[in-house]
Amino acid sequence: MARPSPHEVTRLLQAWSGGDRAALDRLIPMVHDELHRLAHRYMKRERAGHILQTTALVNEAYLQLIDADKVKWQDRTHFFAIAARLMRQILVHSARSRDAKKREGKIRQVSLDESAVFVSKPDADLVELDDALTALAEIDARKAKVVELRFFGGMTLEEAAEVLKISADTVWHDWDLAKTWLYREMSHRANR
Repeated sequence: MARPSPHEVTRLLQAWSGGDRAALDRLIPMVHDELHRLAHRYMKRERAGHILQTTALVNEAYLQLIDADKVKWQDRTHFFAIAARLMRQILVHSARSRDAKKREGKIRQVSLDESAVFVSKPDADLVELDDALTALAEIDARKAKVVELRFFGGMTLEEAAEVLKISADTVWHDWDLAKTWLYREMSHRANR
């Protein structure tokens, strides 16, 4: 399928927000490939043999997205920002569940790979990253949102700027400061 125009996706999202269920049926095939790419980016950071596979992550996010029929979708970028957040929450929930079972001696540790730019060690836990990002959100919600959009959502500076309604220069500045803060926070937590 040819990549749909952002305007067509936005139009269908807004129609769906307005109660048009047929718009959702037309929308899903248009966004499926991009949702799959987004899930794949997440899954690349997970350990081999992760219980969730890319398609399962897409399906779980899809189920939660269609339950979000009360969301007033702004545009395509807003939709994918919400999808990125949902995928992050699904993986963190899964990691927390596995960690609880691990403490019972039933399962191995879950870790991110070295590609996390603000992680001090290759096997830093997704839960630790989520906790640090949550702490950052309490101090500076916008910087935390920039990390979520850029790192987890795979958005460009311009796309994140569009979602947040700020300049790309401001996104870059927030991104740079947030990476430094998260690196320091995770290092401190590792030394506790």
